[in-house]
Amino acid sequence: MSINPKAVDRYRDRHAVSGAKSDPGDALVLADLLRTDAGRHRPLPADSEQVAAVAVLARAHQDAVWTQWRDAGRLRSLLREFFPAALTAFPNLTTRTAATVLAAAPTPAAAAELTDADLNRLLRAAGRRGFRRSEPGRLRAALTAEQLRQPAAVETAMGQAVQSIVRTLAATGQSIAELETALESTFEQHPDAEIVRSLPGLGVIGGARVLGEFGDDPTRFADAASRRAYAGSAPITRASGRSRQVLRRRVRNRRLADAVRWWAFAATQHSPGARAYYQARRAAGDRHEAALRRLAGKLLGQLHHCLSAHQLYQEDQAWPPAQADAA
Repeated sequence: MSINPKAVDRYRDRHAVSGAKSDPGDALVLADLLRTDAGRHRPLPADSEQVAAVAVLARAHQDAVWTQWRDAGRLRSLLREFFPAALTAFPNLTTRTAATVLAAAPTPAAAAELTDADLNRLLRAAGRRGFRRSEPGRLRAALTAEQLRQPAAVETAMGQAVQSIVRTLAATGQSIAELETALESTFEQHPDAEIVRSLPGLGVIGGARVLGEFGDDPTRFADAASRRAYAGSAPITRASGRSRQVLRRRVRNRRLADAVRWWAFAATQHSPGARAYYQARRAAGDRHEAALRRLAGKLLGQLHHCLSAHQLYQEDQAWPPAQADAA
């Protein structure tokens, strides 16, 4: 059984409010906790080795993606200071094309020396094959556009910093590709993979993240509400006297909350029912993120039902006309 340290701290106040703490005293607190309130605390989930492997790979992939976003933000900030034309040429700095060209020409001076033939060679080195004949010329025009320049020594130093970040981005991109391959193979072997992937907006990566964080212990979540609370899509209510507040849940599984948020966003593109529900919530006054959280709560309820009943998702049953009208 796993006990939250905050809960233990609150139980400690039942024995003494002075703030005193000792190991024998904590042992007594834990013993009383289990003696009086064991039923309020859940045992550790009995997940399978398969889902544990999925969780390890899904978390590693998620960490790599977050690292890529962070480094791309660092690179964007640096280029804005001395080479803003590169941001015009490459709106997405995580692509192989951007990495290849910036590694070869990390400064405005180096970019000015590139010819169309050089850019054609760099595009092919980045894996581009079917690009237009005008693409090298377009890139050269964008990279050599008039812009404010730093002193030569400063520009050279910044160019070296750009190359360092680009190498990091390239290595991270390679790691992401390798992890995706391993994750797909491991996830597809899980018996619940077909059910999870049947839900709209859940592909291999999203499905693996959701399954890995929820686990496959059938007794861990008694109902859909507990899944929503764990993912952070269920609000919390604070009521005292005449005061009543409904607030966003902050204590949640951060990795799962991120995966579920992107799942809800993708579902609006793949499910007519999910899209109609989102639009109805927006029309009712919800902001974008609030509407996504409400939609995520609906999707988590559908996932819980599908896993509990061992059946695939069905659009007409998940979003019946009466429910769509009520939304």
